[in-house]
Amino acid sequence: MTFSRGMVYVLAFAVLCLMVVQPMSAQSGADLFKQKCAMCHGPDGKGQTTMGKNFGLRPLSSPEVQKQSDAQLKDIVLKGKGKMPAQKVTDAQAGDLVKFVRSLK
Repeated sequence: MTFSRGMVYVLAFAVLCLMVVQPMSAQSGADLFKQKCAMCHGPDGKGQTTMGKNFGLRPLSSPEVQKQSDAQLKDIVLKGKGKMPAQKVTDAQAGDLVKFVRSLK
């Protein structure tokens, strides 16, 4: 089977995209957290912000938070809970946020 020059370029571009996107996804949880969560939960997830204190947020490293399953945490991100609104993120981004929250233990 032979590939045309155009097909080789398309395949090379696809491989390059995969190589660039995968390392970025490891960072995306932290980046998303900074963009969407840190204003209330704080950059370290301890909830020591004005909003966090007003809402009585638990530290994300606490046993109460960390004992929840990944599915439960993802559901909270996507649907909200209590005073926390649902976040406008993709399913994959919600998974990245959960991974970041796990790193705070």
